[in-house]
Amino acid sequence: MNDIFGQALLDYFKQIEQHPLWINNKYGPKEEMPVDVYFREEEEMPDLELLALNECRGNVLDIGAGAGSHALILQQRDIEVTALDISAYAVDIMHQRGVKKVIQKDIFEFNTGKYDTLLLLMNGIGLTGNLIKLKFFLQHAKELLSRGGQLLFDSSDIAYLYNGNPPADGYYGELWYQYVYKKQRTDWFQWLYIDKGLLKNIADETGWITEILYEDEMDQYLARLVLK
Repeated sequence: MNDIFGQALLDYFKQIEQHPLWINNKYGPKEEMPVDVYFREEEEMPDLELLALNECRGNVLDIGAGAGSHALILQQRDIEVTALDISAYAVDIMHQRGVKKVIQKDIFEFNTGKYDTLLLLMNGIGLTGNLIKLKFFLQHAKELLSRGGQLLFDSSDIAYLYNGNPPADGYYGELWYQYVYKKQRTDWFQWLYIDKGLLKNIADETGWITEILYEDEMDQYLARLVLK
């Protein structure tokens, strides 16, 4: 079972016998990942995500679209949206849920078309994994954006996890995770959480202007990046 996350989504969607989706980490106890959050309706979404959807314009590429909940809302608003995900199971679910334009592809290998908005929600920017790949992604994103386009995503400052003692090696927001489902495990993979200050610095270095559209008391924020 290579696509463990996608399999968990598919089992939930088809109402097959449910098993918990666990996520191991290297900073504390394992946690259960609630699969139902990927199938939320608009009224169930937090303010941050609703604001991001309201800020979408033009032709939208929903990167890491998962079960397609955000793409479906944009479709209902008559916004042209393409849902992109690396998971074949997720792509199958989105087709069945009625998402009109769905592509199975790794974003780092995707270079088709031009978009006015690149959207990555539920900490979708985390798929870059680390700061080096974030910089690579920001360069790659330039090839996908139309003139005057925007990049919308959320992330968090997770310094609180370390109680004032961040790791000495590497950036504290570069985390390692492993999915466990039906006694199957993925390889360990990196996921990135980046604080606002460092994001602004890296964005500036790579030719972007950063605007923070929303932030909450848990240091989670929504950012808009546009090219200089």
